[in-house]
Amino acid sequence: MTDPDRYPGVPRWVKGFGIAVGAAVVLLVVALHVGGGLRHDMPSIGARTDPATPENGR
Repeated sequence: MTDPDRYPGVPRWVKGFGIAVGAAVVLLVVALHVGGGLRHDMPSIGARTDPATPENGR
C-alpha cells in the first residue's frame, strides 16, 4: 500500500484567502455599479459645478 498524500488538496488558508479576495472584488464591483462609479461626487479639476454660476461666485 502506498502512503496517503500529506496534502490531498489545497491548504485551508489558501481557500480562505481566495474566498476573502473574491468577496472583496464582488463588493467593489457592486459598490461601483450602485454608487455610479469612482467619480460620482467629484467634479473634474478646475471645472465649475454649476455652469450658470459666474467665476467669482456672484
